[in-house]
Amino acid sequence: MALTGRTALIAAIGSLPVGILAPSWTGLLAVNAPLSLAILCDYAMAAPVRTLQFTRSGDTTVRLGDAAEIQLTVANPSRRRLRAHLRDAWPPSSWLPGTDQAASRHRITVPAGERRRITTALRPTRRGDRASERVTIRSYGPLGLAARQGSHKVPWTVRVLPPFTSRKHLPSRLARLRELDGRTSLLTRGEGTEFDSLREYVPGDDTRSIDWRATARQSAVAVRTWRPERDRHILIVLDTGRTSAGRVGDVPRLDAAMDATLLLTALASKAGDRVGLLAYDRRLRAQVRGRSAGDVLPAVVDAMATLEPELVETDAHGMAATALANAPRRSLLVLLTTLDAAPIEEGLLPVLPQLTQRHTVLVASVADPHADTVANARGTVDAVYEAAAGTQAQAQRRRTAEQLQRHGVTVVDATPDDLAPALADAYLALKAAGRL
Repeated sequence: MALTGRTALIAAIGSLPVGILAPSWTGLLAVNAPLSLAILCDYAMAAPVRTLQFTRSGDTTVRLGDAAEIQLTVANPSRRRLRAHLRDAWPPSSWLPGTDQAASRHRITVPAGERRRITTALRPTRRGDRASERVTIRSYGPLGLAARQGSHKVPWTVRVLPPFTSRKHLPSRLARLRELDGRTSLLTRGEGTEFDSLREYVPGDDTRSIDWRATARQSAVAVRTWRPERDRHILIVLDTGRTSAGRVGDVPRLDAAMDATLLLTALASKAGDRVGLLAYDRRLRAQVRGRSAGDVLPAVVDAMATLEPELVETDAHGMAATALANAPRRSLLVLLTTLDAAPIEEGLLPVLPQLTQRHTVLVASVADPHADTVANARGTVDAVYEAAAGTQAQAQRRRTAEQLQRHGVTVVDATPDDLAPALADAYLALKAAGRL
């Protein structure tokens, strides 16, 4: 039977999509026909959401801790004015905790046939790729009594890069590099590893630097000057196995190793050396090779952005074979891994002779600063037991480091804040000693 009058109006309102009416209206619809008619007309005058067109633009990369701005353009091809609330949804780690509600929600008005642009500011809290989710839009009528709602997929990806917090140490290490390179007066009398030029002897010069043949050809005593060798090969190997997942303070060991990798890459590329990168656990996770000095740092940053620790035991034999395959000439192999006794003794030590026979090997590891605090704790029985455990752990790390050093390996064991500058210092020391 056909419905007429108030019954037909209530049936029409009841057929509206769920969620467009405020809960407070539901009890009034059946008894207030004028209000029901107003709501129905308001809904009919709301701009449709299915025909809206969306395009994105903006940042595609951002460093962890910085802000990225993503523009969303909304085009309204209909003949009705769009008055809407819009939610631009992204993964929760795209914002600081508690700020996503305000950052992702917008009010927008788009006249018929026009377009408007809104900006969503992201501040990611984790590395990796962050892909946009749905854009949900609620289009209200002129009276704001009813609304149409729908969602659209508008793809966009922002790659969150490592923060490179150790960048602050780069100027001081570059100054030391220039001293080694003979560009300052401090070390023009010193000795590097590669012959540079001849100059006149001044008191205080090492007599071993005197060039007697050149002296015989001129009236003044000539000495050789030296500079560090260039065009050396450096291969950085990141261990992404289970030990890299351990957190030291608020930082995973892998993130601290990445920061040290970035400082060493920046320094070595400025020194004229060639830098490569491997990330390995049971298979190759990332690789950078054959890049020029100007391109290697961005390539390393991009390669490490999506790396995450794998909860598997690292295959040391596979890592060594991959490193040897990617470092055919004599190189400096920088292995960022743990100094825990079991992984070193069972994994690295058996394959170490293959590496040290052809290359100079440097092992860098993240130490836990809490261990020093625990080792010095006193006052209660629990504190004494914790101190004993901390002291034992420190002694074990020292024994492991000594085992590696007996094989000719340079060892750097430092806290997350100190690892990057300590690794850079070790590189400069090897360069000054002519071991590269």
